[in-house]
This record gives sequence, C-alpha cells and structure tokens, in this order.
Amino acid sequence: MRTSFLLAFILSISFSVTARQKVFDFNIRCQQAYDAIMQLRLDAGTALLEEEKKANPDNLIPYFLENYTDFFTLFFNEDPALYAQRKPLRAERLARMEEGPSNSPYYLYTQAAIRFQWGMIRVKFSERWDAVWDIRKAYLLLKDNQKKFPQFLPNNMLAGSMQTVFGTIPEGFRWISNTLGMKGSIREGMQLVQQVIDSNTEVARLFREEACYYYCYLKLFIENKPEDVWGFIQKYKLDTKNNYLFALMVANIAMNNQKASLGIKVLTERNDSVQYEEIPYVYYLLGQLKLCRQDEDANVYLLKFVDRFKGKFYLKEGLQRLSWYYYLHGNMDAANKYRNMILSRGNTETDADKQALKDAKSGKWPNALLLKARLLSDGGYFQDALKLLQTKKAADFGSMEEKLEYAYRLGRIYDEMGQDDNAIIMYEVTVRTGANRPEYFAARASLQMGYIYEKRNDKTKAQKCYQACLDMKGHDYKNSLDQRAKAGLQRLNGG
Repeated sequence: MRTSFLLAFILSISFSVTARQKVFDFNIRCQQAYDAIMQLRLDAGTALLEEEKKANPDNLIPYFLENYTDFFTLFFNEDPALYAQRKPLRAERLARMEEGPSNSPYYLYTQAAIRFQWGMIRVKFSERWDAVWDIRKAYLLLKDNQKKFPQFLPNNMLAGSMQTVFGTIPEGFRWISNTLGMKGSIREGMQLVQQVIDSNTEVARLFREEACYYYCYLKLFIENKPEDVWGFIQKYKLDTKNNYLFALMVANIAMNNQKASLGIKVLTERNDSVQYEEIPYVYYLLGQLKLCRQDEDANVYLLKFVDRFKGKFYLKEGLQRLSWYYYLHGNMDAANKYRNMILSRGNTETDADKQALKDAKSGKWPNALLLKARLLSDGGYFQDALKLLQTKKAADFGSMEEKLEYAYRLGRIYDEMGQDDNAIIMYEVTVRTGANRPEYFAARASLQMGYIYEKRNDKTKAQKCYQACLDMKGHDYKNSLDQRAKAGLQRLNGG
C-alpha cells in the first residue's frame, strides 16, 4: 500500500512537470531578436532566441521567430541543400505552436504566419501545389483568428496583404485562385495593412516594420502609385542604412521605378558589416542598376551574382544582363559564353527568365542602339535615352520588331518625362502595329495608356486600355502584364 502510494506520488509529480503550460511570451528579448532578424542580422537574432529558450523553455515565440530566419535565408538564397535540411522544421514548428494556449491570439496567428512563409518558400523550390495549400490554410487561419481576436492587428497585416494580391492573379496562374476559392479586394486589403501601420497599440508597433515592407510592395506593384511609395518611405523614415531588408526593398523598388542612381546609392551606403546575412541577390540588384547607368563595373556585380547564387529564380535574367554588358562592350566571346549558359541554368518561373531563355534560343542579338536606349530609360536617364533615339527614325530599322520597339521606347520615355500626349501618340502606333505580334510592346503600351487615362480620371478610356492589354494573347511577359491590367480594372471598379 505504501509502495503504491509512493509510485502514484512520483507519477503525479512527473506528470505535473511534463504538462507545464506552454506560453506565447513576446517579451523584450524576443522583440530584440525579431528586430535583428527583420534587419537581416540573423546570427544576432538567433543568439537571442537561444538565450530565451534556455531562460524560458516553455516560451513558444523563439521557435516561431526561428521560422523568420529560415524564411529569409531560403527565400533569398534558394540553396537546395539547405532547403532539404530545414524543410522538416516546418511541421515541427507547427506542432509546437499547437501546444500553446488556444485562448491566445498568437495560437492561430503563429500557425498562419509559418504556413504563409513556407508557402512563399515552396514557390521558390517549384512546389507550387504545396505552396498554394499552405497559403490557403494560412488565410483561413487568419480569418478565423480575426473573428476570435478582432483587435489583434497582425492578423490584418498578413490577411490584408493576401487579400490585395488575390484579385490580381493573372490568367496563367488562375488555377491558384480557383484552388484557393477566394476573391480579393485591393481597397479592403490595403486598408487592413494600413491599420497596422497607423495604430499606436503595442502589438501594432511591434509588427510595424514588417507591415511597412508589405505595404510598399503592394503600393507599387498592385496600386501602381510609385510617388506614394517614395512619400511613404520618407514619412516613416525607413532605415536603409542599418536595415538590410529595407535597403534591398528600396533598391528593388528603385530598379522597377526608373531610379537607378537612388538604388545604387542605397546599396553602396548601407552598413555592410559582417553581422548581416550574405544575400547574393544584392549583386543582382547592383549589377542591373549599374548596367542601366552604363557603369563600367556592372559586370563585376553580375558575375558575383551568377557565381554565388545557388538558386534558380532570376538567374537566366542575370546571365542575359551579363551577356548584354559584354555585347555592348564588343566582347562577343564573353557575350556568347554567358548567353549559352542561359540554356542550362536557372528556371522559367518568372516572365523575365522566360524572356531571357527565348532571346537566347533565338540566336539573335538586339539592336545595340535600342538596347542602350532601353537600359538608359529603365534607369531613369530619359534625356540621354531620348537623345539616342532622336538620332534615328523608324525607317532606319530593318525589321518590324525593331520598328515596333523604337515606337514603344519613345512612348515610354515621353511617358516618364510627363509628356503624356506624345506618349499616347507613340503608344497608339505601337498597339496598332503590334497587337497581334509575340513581342510584349503592344500589351505594355496599352497598359501604360491605361495608367495615363486613370491618372486623368478618364475611367472609360482607362478601362478600355486595360482590357485591351488582357485581350492580347501569346505575347511575352503575359502573366505579369495581365496581373497589372487586372489590378487596374479592380482599382477602376473600386475593388
């Protein structure tokens, strides 16, 4: 009897120890770790998380934040060996989060965020079906959490970002939206993200920088409001010197918004201490930006990217830009060497990579003058590009493709210089001539006219242009142009 009582007592003590309640405690040390990780000081963040695990073994937040370190490393660097090593941690972390108290707003939120991040990672490793289901599950978890904890604003940050994008999925990826079974709303989604940024609650302040990251990309690529993006960056004083993630973001936005000099300035003036993660993508950005500015050392950065990057996204495009550099410098041996690499390296998940492969297979080199004008224009050096094109007229070009590109390039330059009427004239010529051709010039011209008319508040003409862009079939950059056109139609319809 005494033995049985002693055994029961020991078992009860053992059970009470093993059944200690897990918690979601986003304490000061976890906040410091999160801030370090969001700046891409991953080693510093990881060290803080390890301290927290030892001090508070029942706290689940360190395991949640570890997922951020894997997300940034795998998403940016795409190392297949590291992916194989880290992949099992996804299920392990989700299981840990389920051990937490279900009455905490972090219970469903952490599961949703982990699934969302792994969905994005899986896209990079061509696991599209698994990626879709992870994102779908993340969205449903967030909607459930919004009902249970409507004041918990991090829900709005992720759900709003997804909602903004869902309605603009292009035709080539329509299977994704059909599988998700959800329709998006740009207006409602952006409002949700904005709420996190504007709120002064403790939890909103904690996640504000992450919300700013999503907001800037959505503002540019979905709402097409570049000037608002630059105003936002200045208003909130986003630190591009000590926050590597913001430096990469602003440089990427600059690359996509004809501001090469600004992008180069941001990347060259950032704090490049060894405490920050090594991200080969920075060389891709610098190489692209410097090529647009016609810098002599553009090839140095492009070479670093293609040599150090272990992934596949943007690799064909990077090789294409490297071949262009040598082509414009008259070194055809090097130009052909890197162009041939396009055939075997990288993948074609992005429209830019598809185009690079198509160009490489064609065996043709672009017209050197048009290529130089394109690069100058892409970098924001519009006067230089215009002077170059004004030395020629359409009749000077031999092929219809070159004549079409000449008209389109003039239209884009006039557009960016604020000469809207001249831009429309050249865009209309481009559309009339190229609507049924495989080049992207006519579709992009139609899209750009839509932007002009939307800016003028001429909704009828804007809608006609966006729809014309969508109606053009079989051209280059189809998916990305369709997404922008669909976003335009949604904005016009108040969606």
